[in-house]
Amino acid sequence: MRGRGETQGMNSREYIEQAEQDLLHTYNRYPVVLDRGEGVYLYDREGKKYLDFCAGIAVFALGYQNREYNDALKSQIDKVIHTSNYYYNVPAIEAARKLKAVSGMDRVFFTNSGAEAVEGALKAARKYAYLKDGSTDHEIIAMEHSFHGRTMGALAVTGTPKYREAFEPLIGNIRFARLNDMDSVREQLSEKTCAVILETVQGEGGLVPARETFLRELRELCDKRDILLILDEIQCGMGRTGYLFAWQKYNVKPDIMTTAKALGCGVPVGAFLMTEKVGKSSLAAGDHGTTYGGNPLACAAVEKVLDLFERNHIIENVRETAPYLEQRLEELAARHGDILERRGAGLMQGLVFAHPVGEIIGRALEKGLILISAGANIIRFVPPLIITRENIDEMVSILDTCID
Repeated sequence: MRGRGETQGMNSREYIEQAEQDLLHTYNRYPVVLDRGEGVYLYDREGKKYLDFCAGIAVFALGYQNREYNDALKSQIDKVIHTSNYYYNVPAIEAARKLKAVSGMDRVFFTNSGAEAVEGALKAARKYAYLKDGSTDHEIIAMEHSFHGRTMGALAVTGTPKYREAFEPLIGNIRFARLNDMDSVREQLSEKTCAVILETVQGEGGLVPARETFLRELRELCDKRDILLILDEIQCGMGRTGYLFAWQKYNVKPDIMTTAKALGCGVPVGAFLMTEKVGKSSLAAGDHGTTYGGNPLACAAVEKVLDLFERNHIIENVRETAPYLEQRLEELAARHGDILERRGAGLMQGLVFAHPVGEIIGRALEKGLILISAGANIIRFVPPLIITRENIDEMVSILDTCID
């Protein structure tokens, strides 16, 4: 076993070999060892430059080396990184206040990840139903092709069988309907239904937005039957669609909402939020908890991210650049017959191909462009939210040659 000093002089190939010996192989990683970032670019150990249209899977909204963000974290590190939830801390209070203000929700619970936020949302929904009738057999409707996380509860409501099969039985009483199909929702509805959960824009499932009519009908149904509407904004939230949260475009407010990824712009943090109605009639002291969730360092990141989104006009930049990205992707699709469709919302876009896209993504990486897929045949574009038209032109120029 090598110590820290013994690995300092290793090249990328040696680091990769070491990683394959030490890390559990749950990822098929690309053969690149990333070392640092600047703006919308990343650099590997050898100094090669990459235009990043992945942003750590929709995480690094502010780009790399934002000085104010870095300084806020350094300042908090010099104060205190962690206490526990037995005590209050100022960054958590300020972050919750600001998050409530921009979301219009009433109560916040900070987690360490998006999957944990989904777990908390599911528990809150079941506790809300339990307090109404004392029953423990309530059902939740989720959507086919959805993705909510890898933990057991989040996996149970993930609507892609290949993710679930090896780990069943998961939590029970989950039914699956089709996104944007109210008839299929009604088919799954029963007297035991306590919640409906969906991504406002499906990410892994293919960059498919929920339609306004669907969301409005779903909200009306939930209101009529006192069913909780849970919207997963983990990937599509935090400005990515041109609204801080995607549901705000249609003003279809959820009862519970999950967020993570760009909430901390690199620091692991998530949250689930709820209305006062749910907050006062669901989780109580002792029902839920977390050791690290809401610690001062993570919440200092959240607080600074929300400040910088407003001060640096991040959402305005998304609204300005997203139509241009759509235009350039449409032009790309028109030039290549194997591109079947462009879809998505804001800076959360996808190109649907007639074949698997792994080789194209690999060629792009060789040429200095970082892309990811959504399923086998879709290239996903989720860049930092600070990108410019020039960055989009550079991306399209590289990708064009890779498709050829």
